[in-house]
Amino acid sequence: MIMQRELNDPRLTGLPSITRVKVSDDLSVADVFITVMGTPGQQSAALNALKHSAGLMRTLLTKQMTLRIAPYLKFHIDEDLKKELELMTLLQKVADENAELDRKRAEGTGEASAGGDSPTPPPTNN
Repeated sequence: MIMQRELNDPRLTGLPSITRVKVSDDLSVADVFITVMGTPGQQSAALNALKHSAGLMRTLLTKQMTLRIAPYLKFHIDEDLKKELELMTLLQKVADENAELDRKRAEGTGEASAGGDSPTPPPTNN
């Protein structure tokens, strides 16, 4: 909410989103991981704007959450999310290829059983 409503930095054009936060054991530091829609230049500019505004956001957090001391905020671009999305894309591609192979195998099996197999003769009672 603070990023959207309280910061008026023109560098925040790519709609930054917080993906995860890691807080140190002693609650003194919060590593805030973000994604920013846009070009790498826009992502870098948004990250710099957030780093520049970290002190203000810390102060606002202290007031809004009635904390005695808020953690120091360190912003990072979430590279793990990019890797996850790439991995999910690869897994989907493999699944699509497997489905296509299964479909082709099913067509091949259907043709072989439908074509030319003679029926088995009925049993004889001797």
